[in-house]
Amino acid sequence: MADSIKEYEQHHLDVVEDEIRTQKHKFELSVKKAERDESAIQDNFYNDVRLNSGTYSGLMDTSVSIRQQQQLLDERQNSWNSATAQVEKLTRLQERPYFARIDIHEHGENRDEKIYIGLASLADSPDHYLIYDWRAPISSIYYENKLGEVKYATPDGEQTVDVKLKRQFQIENGKIQTIFDTDAAIGDQLLLKNLSNQSSTKMKSIVTTIQREQNQIIRDTKSDLLFVQGAAGSGKTAAVLQRVAFLLYRYRGNLNSSQVILFSPNQLFNDYINQVLPELGEQNMVQMTYYQYASHRLPNLEVENLSQRFLEDNSGATHKRKINDFKSSLAYFKAVTNYADSLNHAGMHFRNIKFQGSILFSKEMIRDIYYGFNDNYNLRNRIDGTRESLVKRLNRRIKSEMKSKWVESAIQDLSDEQLRTIRMGHPEEFADPDAEYRFLAKHIVIGAFKKVHRQIIHNRFLSINNQVVTMLKQMPQLIDLSNHQITAVEWQAGINSTVKGLKNGQISMADVSAYLYLYDRMTGRHVNRDIRYLFIDEVQDYTPFQLAFLKYSFPRAKFTLLGDLNQAIFTHENSHSMMRDLATMFDPEKTRVIELNKSYRSTEQITDFSKYLLGSDSKIESFARQGALPVINVTKDQPAALDVLQGVIESESGETIAVIGKTLADCIQLSSQLNDRGIKNNLLRTENQRLTNGVLVIPSYLAKGLEFDSVVMWDASKKQYPGEDDRQLVYTICTRAMHDLTVIAEKELSPLFSAVPAERYQLK
Repeated sequence: MADSIKEYEQHHLDVVEDEIRTQKHKFELSVKKAERDESAIQDNFYNDVRLNSGTYSGLMDTSVSIRQQQQLLDERQNSWNSATAQVEKLTRLQERPYFARIDIHEHGENRDEKIYIGLASLADSPDHYLIYDWRAPISSIYYENKLGEVKYATPDGEQTVDVKLKRQFQIENGKIQTIFDTDAAIGDQLLLKNLSNQSSTKMKSIVTTIQREQNQIIRDTKSDLLFVQGAAGSGKTAAVLQRVAFLLYRYRGNLNSSQVILFSPNQLFNDYINQVLPELGEQNMVQMTYYQYASHRLPNLEVENLSQRFLEDNSGATHKRKINDFKSSLAYFKAVTNYADSLNHAGMHFRNIKFQGSILFSKEMIRDIYYGFNDNYNLRNRIDGTRESLVKRLNRRIKSEMKSKWVESAIQDLSDEQLRTIRMGHPEEFADPDAEYRFLAKHIVIGAFKKVHRQIIHNRFLSINNQVVTMLKQMPQLIDLSNHQITAVEWQAGINSTVKGLKNGQISMADVSAYLYLYDRMTGRHVNRDIRYLFIDEVQDYTPFQLAFLKYSFPRAKFTLLGDLNQAIFTHENSHSMMRDLATMFDPEKTRVIELNKSYRSTEQITDFSKYLLGSDSKIESFARQGALPVINVTKDQPAALDVLQGVIESESGETIAVIGKTLADCIQLSSQLNDRGIKNNLLRTENQRLTNGVLVIPSYLAKGLEFDSVVMWDASKKQYPGEDDRQLVYTICTRAMHDLTVIAEKELSPLFSAVPAERYQLK
């Protein structure tokens, strides 16, 4: 029976492969034809264009002729684009045409229908599909339900079918390797085989192994806020990337990749995931970190980076932590909002606009203009009106400025070449020398005023730095800081620190969001209405202020937030109030929370070890993939610790080994020590480097979201990880491991590991 099934399925696969080859050949010919046609049109462009510039009608005839040739070129380009896209799709299908089959019976039909599911659709006639795209409505049956009568959503409403068979395939080089029949969404055999593979420097698509709960994330179209709380290794990031691909498919023609933005934890992670969507035939969405977003908008300020932020958060300065916690809160967001609203009546700071070293428009005059509008003007109306008024005044100054001595000198200094160039802008003869002089003078003044005009258009008459400092000084009148355990002395010290940073061209991550938000409220700018879907990965390290600011900045976007509240290495305990804060930002009726508790990344032994770091009430479930117990080594000194590390590296050659230290300084020292021992390693200093195979030495905060064959936690001593504040960081480090985990501590192990039962690890 099994042989006959495999024989049947192999025959069917051969038929599909033949059709793929046939269609691919056809489209390759179309690509070549489009290229030849485009080349021929370009070669004969001027022969086919009727040039006649002697009369007005001749000019019109020439214009129409050029437009016709351009339209022909556009048509050939569109043909080339379409055919090329088909060739790329068919090339992907050639590698593995499909991975599943479902047999369904629709009510009223005489026979069952066989549905084969793959990365893209393939039809051999307009109404006969050989392969259905995994994102098609009917394909959801494969992921979502078991055998028997099931319902699935379609654009025309809910449909009911009887599912008779679910079959999974492993196909390599045109041959069926394995067939699984199952009544579950994905059989454990197929999933186990995929999870047992070695790690890669690039994340792969998971469409062949999407689990039922992941499918709910992927196909959600109703929620304004979809919050995914997932254990480390639960596949939340992979599922969300498939979600992007699904949305681009579902709303084809109404949504493109430039209308989707992903905020990720670091640039390393961006590099790690950037092949998933292209693998599925979609263009990558906009990807950036919050740091990049802030830095791009503040080119003249140096924004605190990940390493600096991590060091500050772990500095142990209690007063700094209290102030940063307050500046991260929704209470502070509301206070900044109230302060911005108050500027509609008074308190806006302005700067003089200067020209050639002298004041052209004084800050007092600009203030009078700004507050001279009616009370019903809002902040944006006021800034627009002020800008318009200043431009008009600048234009009126042109005539009087033309009589200035500097203008006369500038005209006298013009070379003959410059004069000829300027005169070309005057098509007629000058009536007299005075007319020519006025023309030249006006040209000189307008050119000189361009810089002033740009200053006005870009709101350079506002003094945002002074405005931010004034806001901080007024904060005790806007909110009771004692409710946040902050004294007046501590707050003033915080202000002094911010002022010092701004004077040095620097701004902390705690201040940057309020800085940008206040500026946006003052100017009414930088609200992006084009983005329709916004994704945030590792959301547990975002503050409520940052989330509220992003909600303000992207008002039309639906939000998908994913993370693990147990991995909050920047926001710590504040992450646990996140759901309460989000409830004030989004409609509860359009909010959906999905929990992913099963971890697939690590072996059962690593998952069970790691979850005890969080406490005995952890909901995390391990997947039954077996491996070695994690190993804990406590050594007498650092040379002994290095000996242990060298032994681990040498015993696991051929795999990717991540040696994770707490800080960048720790990793720099360790990398140098490994080099001294002749052990080749790649030190990841910044998020802008690329992941490589082999031995990586990486600081803890850069390992977020990544996975490695083997992980060594370096210097897991009591001195380095003394207490509760480090618990989530230790958990994050340990859960990066797929197959092997080694913990090395010098002298005394961190007390955080005491929560793990002795039978869950080997002690050496």
